[in-house]
Amino acid sequence: MFKKLLCTAGLLFGLHTAAQQCPAILSPLPGSTGVSVSASISWEAVEGVTGYRIAIGTTPGGDEVLPLTTVGAATTFTPPFGLPDDTQMYVSLYLLFLNQPDIACAPFSFTTEDVTLPPPCTALRSPVNGSTDIPVASNLNWSYSPTASGYRLAIGTSPGGSEILPLTDVGNVLSYNPPADFPAETTIYVRIVPYNDNGDADACLEEQFTTGPLATLPLCSQMVSPVNGESNVPLSPVLEWEAVAGADGYIVSIGTSPFDNDVLDNVRFFTNLTNVINFEPNRIYYIRIIPFNTAGEAIGCGQETFSTILGCGPYFDPGTGELVDLRPEIDFPELVGICLGDAVTTLSATGDADGYRWYIIDSPGRERLLAETEDFEVPGEGLYRYEAYRSYSGPSGAFECASSAEFRVTASEAPEIRDTDVRLGVGVISITTEVSGSGDYEFALKDPAGPYQDSNRFENLPLDTYTIHVRDKNGCGSDQVVVTPDLTVEGFPKFFTPNGDGTNDRWQYIVPESGLNPVREIFIFDRYGSLLAQIGPDSPGWDGTVNGRPLPPNNYWFRAVDRNGGEIHGHFVLKR
Repeated sequence: MFKKLLCTAGLLFGLHTAAQQCPAILSPLPGSTGVSVSASISWEAVEGVTGYRIAIGTTPGGDEVLPLTTVGAATTFTPPFGLPDDTQMYVSLYLLFLNQPDIACAPFSFTTEDVTLPPPCTALRSPVNGSTDIPVASNLNWSYSPTASGYRLAIGTSPGGSEILPLTDVGNVLSYNPPADFPAETTIYVRIVPYNDNGDADACLEEQFTTGPLATLPLCSQMVSPVNGESNVPLSPVLEWEAVAGADGYIVSIGTSPFDNDVLDNVRFFTNLTNVINFEPNRIYYIRIIPFNTAGEAIGCGQETFSTILGCGPYFDPGTGELVDLRPEIDFPELVGICLGDAVTTLSATGDADGYRWYIIDSPGRERLLAETEDFEVPGEGLYRYEAYRSYSGPSGAFECASSAEFRVTASEAPEIRDTDVRLGVGVISITTEVSGSGDYEFALKDPAGPYQDSNRFENLPLDTYTIHVRDKNGCGSDQVVVTPDLTVEGFPKFFTPNGDGTNDRWQYIVPESGLNPVREIFIFDRYGSLLAQIGPDSPGWDGTVNGRPLPPNNYWFRAVDRNGGEIHGHFVLKR
């Protein structure tokens, strides 16, 4: 069986160390000026870190603009109320770990732009404009208006009315909790006016929604398993929350930050538990449970958190400060070649791993397991995935730590040189090699060991004989050809007319346009082989005479000797 060892995957279980250092800030860059008051703050991810906390103030370490806020695993954060204009901002970033204290990074600063115009208008987020059957106990929420430093709010039961709330400065907030419920089955009119130091937003439109009948909303629920703040939670837990009397179901949102529902986004469940979610290790998850019934959704339900087991990592060992990653290291090529005509091609992955798996990828998101062995017989061209894993036991039972790599298999065959094209230059030549075959080929000059190049053209070569080597990059064969510049035809006139008219009066080798002159000397003979003349390449040429006597019109022969000692033979015609 033909076996090709394409890679040696060093699947060694080990610990990798890395300094717990603060991330590079991506934007705004420290020290920058004119930064938008609506800017997002972003930084590079730090391997092994569970999450991040951020605070913003107007002095180093201050938090009056944004109190210390957990952002989860996200590496970008947009202050929900924007930033004050024309102010130097100080940002404090903290690295969050499950099993050791936070690491405080040195604050960095930037200066915001000077806003010179009033802010634009905003719009209700909930209830949305025109909505109906809104619970009477609902709160109002609206979108941030860029450059706004606060909002004025008016609420009434008729267009332009304000009997529920006269136009009131509610401050730099994005929500309002009315002190009393809205009247039932009534259209409510809301006007929100953002403002800043330059004035109020101009001509903001009034929005409206209609409340539903009086009904009893369900109360909020709390997590039962895992409980709020629990750590070391398995990766496939049963999530359970308190059953709430009068609730028809529960809206569940889960995310890796308090602001993103990137795991579950407002999914409705009609029981108080689920086990359909697989979580990642070493993560804090944020969960919100909102019971609902025909009257609407529970109001003001808070967010709870839990953290998963450390798992495979990477995570920092609190005892040693080392970065731990239990997954095996693999080094596998992205492209693998097999040779047409070979009965079997076997890939091998050796190393310290507990097991291996080989998959074929039929389509995006669809894989089929082909083998669970160290050696893998490739069935043909296609897209595959190789996986190596180690097995461990932890507090939640046995688990695997795996590394994988996708690779594409392509078929090749040995190259066959079909032709070479030699072009003359000024004292140099260029050679282009034409190859047939299905493969990825590379080319070398003179030495079969290389160096090789992808181009099939070699340029600016001194006049010489060369061997061109061609090989398939996947090891499916090679070919070679010897190339000698052909200078035996061009440059020797077929006839001359020594009649004194000044045209073709002498016979001489004509140097080509390249300027390359390989001829050393030329001998001229008659039909019987008698030497008639000997001329050099720099002479005026032969005038068709011997000892001053004109020779008759006839065929004559020549023998030219090139600078490498080779001979060129031919004949020409003397015409009178």
